[in-house]
Amino acid sequence: MSAIAVWTGLLPPPARVEGRSARLAGLVLAGLGLLDLVRGSIHLFAPDGGAGRIAGIDLTRGADVIVMLFAVMGANQIVWGLLDLLVALRYRAFVPLLLLLQTTLHALAAWILWIHKPLGVPAPGKYGVLATLPVLALALGFSLRGTRADANTRELPAE
Repeated sequence: MSAIAVWTGLLPPPARVEGRSARLAGLVLAGLGLLDLVRGSIHLFAPDGGAGRIAGIDLTRGADVIVMLFAVMGANQIVWGLLDLLVALRYRAFVPLLLLLQTTLHALAAWILWIHKPLGVPAPGKYGVLATLPVLALALGFSLRGTRADANTRELPAE
């Protein structure tokens, strides 16, 4: 079985949602996808996962565990980044769903980093989540506005 046949079996035909709000929401999702690819690559491939050099976490105790957890987080971010880009560029009908999931993920991250288990160092991610959360929530609103407008013109599939 060829690689093209595998991808054709995995991926349905492209789905597009038109409208200014939908395009803006798709751009936000694509931007987040690129951001996740970059930070995920740093967390996965940097010798310290970015924990010490970038986040300022003390690695004198438990460095192996911290670096491993950063690598796992990086792998997760890379997968999310690829999914975000795939949806933003090819399967636009799923943009609202992905934005809902990403907004929820970022809201949970903000709660964890600032309230539940606060991070005691000024890591970029600690502040970055506060910047991305309102942008994602706004993009989600835009994507839903476009979806509601389109819902009136869609036909349901015949059963």
